[in-house]
Amino acid sequence: MRENRLPPVPGSTDCSPARLQQLKLIAAARVSACRSTNRQQITDIVRVTVDNEVDTTTFAAIVDDVAGDALR
Repeated sequence: MRENRLPPVPGSTDCSPARLQQLKLIAAARVSACRSTNRQQITDIVRVTVDNEVDTTTFAAIVDDVAGDALR
């Protein structure tokens, strides 16, 4: 089945601080709802949540933040 997503707009990985906070909160809520118990599950959830909106460094930072809260 073909994906129904539009290709990312060039330069679209430059999110505003408000959008980054929103993505982080959404990812944290999803991780909490799933009661994720390992880092790979958390990474997968964050990957789906941010969906090409952030660069690799920002992605890793969001995973670290969410995993730190969820795996305590």
